[in-house]
Amino acid sequence: MRRLSLSLFILASLLFPLISMAGAPTLEPREAIQKFQYKEAIKASQDAIGKTLADYPFTDETGKAINLSDLRGKPLVLSMVYTSCFHICPMTIKHLAKVVAKAKEAVDGDSFQVAILGFDSQNDSPMAMKHFAKQQGVDKLGWKLLSADQDTINAISKELGFLFFTSPNGYDHVVQASVIDARGAVYRQVYGEVFETPLLVEPLMELVFDQPKPNQDFVSSLVDKVRFFCTTYDPATDSYIFDYSLYLGLLIGASILLITLWLTMRESRQRKSLQRGN
Repeated sequence: MRRLSLSLFILASLLFPLISMAGAPTLEPREAIQKFQYKEAIKASQDAIGKTLADYPFTDETGKAINLSDLRGKPLVLSMVYTSCFHICPMTIKHLAKVVAKAKEAVDGDSFQVAILGFDSQNDSPMAMKHFAKQQGVDKLGWKLLSADQDTINAISKELGFLFFTSPNGYDHVVQASVIDARGAVYRQVYGEVFETPLLVEPLMELVFDQPKPNQDFVSSLVDKVRFFCTTYDPATDSYIFDYSLYLGLLIGASILLITLWLTMRESRQRKSLQRGN
């Protein structure tokens, strides 16, 4: 009897994994699933470019009500995070701070704004956003730290093409910073926890320097255009510098053009004088 029980136990042990495998659904490789989700996320994100965002209500880190329209008038860099994230979101914000600092070297620091929006509405309170910003060292940079209710989060996420869903680790989401123009339209999407500096700075330069500003005089507009063309990225130092050689080239070219016009006009006048004398 003892041998029979032992035999049955061994047989059951051998058959149980086979029965479990037969009853379990066939799963795709995890790598293939992630690849499919990433493609879907990027497509949704890219489809948002050109869309003007609605005027959503938020709460800032002080508990004050603020609307998205309050941030219009200047380009805006908007990054969505959740404060309980322990790795990806902190890395993203710390790198964003480094690139924003380089952007301020390339353009006037007051010419654009930066905001972080917590998309986990149950936990990303103004206090949590403030604590998160302090942990990442961005609490004194003048960035807007925003919270919102779930309906608002869902609506703005859809317009931004920002996909997120719950996972065992918290949330899975596309890592993106949205560059929004002064009118509130999505201008560019920048992806990744760590990305190359020009990916964010170039669109900001385009918006700050290349678009005419209301009531801007001719001289200021010309100076901005010169700065736009003469500010170049140096990959060796990962920074933007004003290339004086380009500026001198433009200056010399303009001088040659003016001298040529002056000589042409003088020669034309001399010919007219000679014709009158004859």
